[in-house]
Amino acid sequence: MKLRNIKFIITSVAVLGMTACTKLDQRLQSTFTTNPAGSNPDVVSLLNGAYNDANGLLHGQDQIFSLEENTADECLVPTRGGDWDDNGVWRVLHSHNWQVTHGQTTSVFSGLGQLESDAISTLAFNPSPQQKAEAYFLRSVAQFYLLDLYGQVPYRTIADYNAITAAPVLGPEAAIDTLIATLTSIIPSLPANTSNATAGRANQDAARFLLMKVYLNKGAWLHRSAPTFDPADMAQVIALGTTIQANGYSLTPNYFDNFGPHNGSLGKEAIWAWPNNGTASNNGINGGGINARWMMTLHYNSWDQQNSYGGAGWNGFSTVASFYNTFEGSGNSTIDTTKDSRLGGRFYPGVTDQSGLRPGLLVGLQKNEAGVGEVDRHGNPLAFTPDVALVETDANTLEVAGIRIVKYGPDYANYSGGHQNNQLQIFRYADVLLMMAEAYLRTTDAGGTGPALTLVNQIRQARGASTLASISLVNASNTYDPGTLLAERGRELYWESWRRQDLIRFGVYLIPWDLKTSDDPKNLLFPIPQAQIIANPNLKQNPGY
Repeated sequence: MKLRNIKFIITSVAVLGMTACTKLDQRLQSTFTTNPAGSNPDVVSLLNGAYNDANGLLHGQDQIFSLEENTADECLVPTRGGDWDDNGVWRVLHSHNWQVTHGQTTSVFSGLGQLESDAISTLAFNPSPQQKAEAYFLRSVAQFYLLDLYGQVPYRTIADYNAITAAPVLGPEAAIDTLIATLTSIIPSLPANTSNATAGRANQDAARFLLMKVYLNKGAWLHRSAPTFDPADMAQVIALGTTIQANGYSLTPNYFDNFGPHNGSLGKEAIWAWPNNGTASNNGINGGGINARWMMTLHYNSWDQQNSYGGAGWNGFSTVASFYNTFEGSGNSTIDTTKDSRLGGRFYPGVTDQSGLRPGLLVGLQKNEAGVGEVDRHGNPLAFTPDVALVETDANTLEVAGIRIVKYGPDYANYSGGHQNNQLQIFRYADVLLMMAEAYLRTTDAGGTGPALTLVNQIRQARGASTLASISLVNASNTYDPGTLLAERGRELYWESWRRQDLIRFGVYLIPWDLKTSDDPKNLLFPIPQAQIIANPNLKQNPGY
């Protein structure tokens, strides 16, 4: 399958234009004073441009999602005959055999550099206090992912935002200090998140959420092979989460209402969500291609209405049986719909009545809205199987191999045109509770029978799953142990672009899993693109590449 609608031009400009403020320049452009001239229209455009840089990075199936999910144990893209080969770029991610020249690692690095550059350019043009805080938030998002994925963060001060000399580079410790100082400073100048409408832009709780992630991953970024966890950092995670808890969020009664076509009105967990509203632009912020979330996984024949039969999906992304089996109510070929609702298999209004699709993990025979079984392109029953290989060659099974995941119920009124109503969930309230639970388990609740268990069971009860008597962090000999926090994070947050980060933090990223038999510590980081190193000698190639 060809890469969809995305082109990348790798040049030295991405590095030379990278800009950021660091621990060395903590003035944050002095204090947040009112701009006497009011809002500068040019600044509005610059700021919206920075938001739009994040659009493709967050929505694209071959961007941050791919690096955080396809390199983990819950997602893979098999080559199916002639489809989804693309010179092996997808399957080498799941098997951890990528090389320095891998196109996705290159394009994500470049895209993050552009986001950082445009955020800092906004800061150079006299923004209002809120605009300034939003620009710093977006710069922090770029730096967060540069640190997480590559371990190095090119930066510039605001005064040098358009310099052509090689940009200095932050190592992990300095980058962490910068993120903490910046995010802490901007919270008072950001608006409160009062509804899903305000969740579409940077807000106080979004900054708190990102700060929680920084404190939680700090020891993993500093010591990737053997992560450490400072009790003081865990206390910060708990304190920030407690503040977010008090701000009126709740767990959405129907799990898939967080992701469906009307999640902007039905969901109750959005802390930062991309404001897709069925139009090309929302106050200058472009709509994202959220349809990739279902197109990349559904079969070509998964919808037979409105002349879409044969073009309902790209038939690629799947998950493995080991991950599927961690859910209460899973089976080899059936789903018990009385158990964990996150597994799916239930009627979802506006989706199931349109196509027969039941959001969640799709296994077994797929039926249309009339209950009639669908077929693949060879006329065989369209029955997704748990068995899957990185390279599928049997024409009778290659189209149905692999359990599929549809987390975002399709917006059938705007199915493939790029302007759907499903908001992309970037930061979600359930993750706040799980981060707090992890911080408790790593410090004051090592037995897993106190506040951590209470938080986890709060989520499980909302999802219709049985409560647990105790919970531990991870079982290193069985990462799918259903009584662990790692497994619970997988069940709650699957395909939300956190899994690789979680596996590294829990110390199990390098162990074998389905279709990955061995590993190398170098894979804890992605390579720095060679063109970027040539353009900026302050960047150093990561060990092993």
